[in-house]
Amino acid sequence: MKLSCLQENLNRGLSVVGRAVATRTTLLNVLLATDESRLKLVTINPEMVISCWIGAKVEEEGAIVVPARLLTEFISSLPAERVDISGTKTLGLKCAQNEARISGIDAKDFPLIPKVDEGITTKVEVEVLWQAITQVVFAAATEESRPVLTGVDVRFAGDLLTLAAVDGFRLAVYKLKLKEPVKQEAEVIIPARSLSELNRLMGGQGGIVNITINPNKSQVLFRLENIELVSHLVQGTFPQYEQLIPQSCNTKAVVDVAEFLRASKMASIFARDGSGIIRLVVTLGRELVPGKITISAQSEEIGDDVGEIDAIVDGEEAKIAFNGKYLADVLSVLRETQVSLETNTSSSPGVIRPVGVDNYVNVLMPMFVQW
Repeated sequence: MKLSCLQENLNRGLSVVGRAVATRTTLLNVLLATDESRLKLVTINPEMVISCWIGAKVEEEGAIVVPARLLTEFISSLPAERVDISGTKTLGLKCAQNEARISGIDAKDFPLIPKVDEGITTKVEVEVLWQAITQVVFAAATEESRPVLTGVDVRFAGDLLTLAAVDGFRLAVYKLKLKEPVKQEAEVIIPARSLSELNRLMGGQGGIVNITINPNKSQVLFRLENIELVSHLVQGTFPQYEQLIPQSCNTKAVVDVAEFLRASKMASIFARDGSGIIRLVVTLGRELVPGKITISAQSEEIGDDVGEIDAIVDGEEAKIAFNGKYLADVLSVLRETQVSLETNTSSSPGVIRPVGVDNYVNVLMPMFVQW
């Protein structure tokens, strides 16, 4: 293999594929291979494969595998000039007055890169998918006791894509339009970690992302410009989450998102020693006095906190308690300026919906407290 490329392009490409960190191994390798007058970089771990292509002047075709961290740290330290790359068993690097040799292994010993080139295909705008993942992925479980809950349920039907995540304490559901309808309906579970990685890759990008699910629904491919991510799919049956969403409410309080988030975070400071519990009391307005939500938390060792925010309240007065972190997670990802809190009883799930939006809903299970 013999080629040259710009240091800034190589550095950027390595930062892209370097995100596929193998959590269960201490050493992660990167594959460097020539591919149609470009340099292809690939990393792989048990959950996903990330590939990135950068421009290069290729003189001799070839491939080599080297330690990813070592290569990345060296390249990032080089000046922003041309990097000459060569070698088959040892990778030779030359840039300005800097030279290095890195011992590698045969590319044939690199894990097999899965090919997902047929199956269920569709397209979606990068910005739209990024927003959907952002508002759903945090609700997926992080513990491995129930593997299906560590993933996001993804349903394709016509030109509609529905993403849902649930961890037993909260539920987030987001619906978006596809740029290209699917020819057949499908439902798969994509690991939340893979979608989080995809979101980082999509950050700041525009355009379209192509999605392909292989025929046996074991892998999914996301193709961006010069970047591909292939993830395995979680096998199993996702919970029927629709029945968890209350269809009516006795109390609806509309509040400012920023104020609600600020008050919730302040209460959470005092809730750390109290199982993270914050209490919400919804009070009706009277004549010229607006309604309000009183947000409080208390700790026997630290003290307590009480805050109030104005609210437009319909229905009855209400009391409910939530895990403060879970509430803040929802409010932190909203783009809208107002949000509605819908409740029935203190022991029933609470529903959070952005005002003026009908494609996103979040359900929080209540915490049981002594009022």
